[in-house]
Amino acid sequence: MALWREIREQRYPGTSRQVHRFVAERRTRPVRSGRKPLCARASASQRPGTEAPLPPARQMAWLLVQPPSGLDASDAAVVRCVEQDDPARTVAGLAGRFTALVRAAGKGKTVTNDQDADAAADIAAWITQARSCDAPAIATFASGLETDIAAVRAALTEPWSSGQAEGQINRLKLIKRQCYGRAGLDLPKRRMVLAS
Repeated sequence: MALWREIREQRYPGTSRQVHRFVAERRTRPVRSGRKPLCARASASQRPGTEAPLPPARQMAWLLVQPPSGLDASDAAVVRCVEQDDPARTVAGLAGRFTALVRAAGKGKTVTNDQDADAAADIAAWITQARSCDAPAIATFASGLETDIAAVRAALTEPWSSGQAEGQINRLKLIKRQCYGRAGLDLPKRRMVLAS
């Protein structure tokens, strides 16, 4: 209210509610320096010159880790719009590099000792860069990888996969959840035997 009174004395014609809305919006949204980028994905209901809403977080994460050649024009425009913000560009770059590391390791090819050392050096360099990132989620993720670095290196360099075991565990847990509280242990045992 004090701000509204102050600007009303300077001949502001608006209401206190308008000032309150303006201030509340600025408190929840970070202030960007410079001009706001205009995203190319404006919907038909939007007025020209207004900023288009960004896609949901999961869809945005998916777009940021896709190769630029695989995106259509509207998705590429959204990625360009997001990458105009420095912290977002840093996070997108780190996510893309991590995705490339994991994809390169998952090609199913035989790994030589030189490639083994390269993958270990690449993940160590990525973790170092990610730990110094301003985004707390990325820094926390990098710290988590660093605490179990031996398993991460093994996952990126070894040809083995735990997919088959994980699938069996998932199937057993599903049966357990479906039978919870029904007929003691006889029903789950019987379903496990019959399912295999």
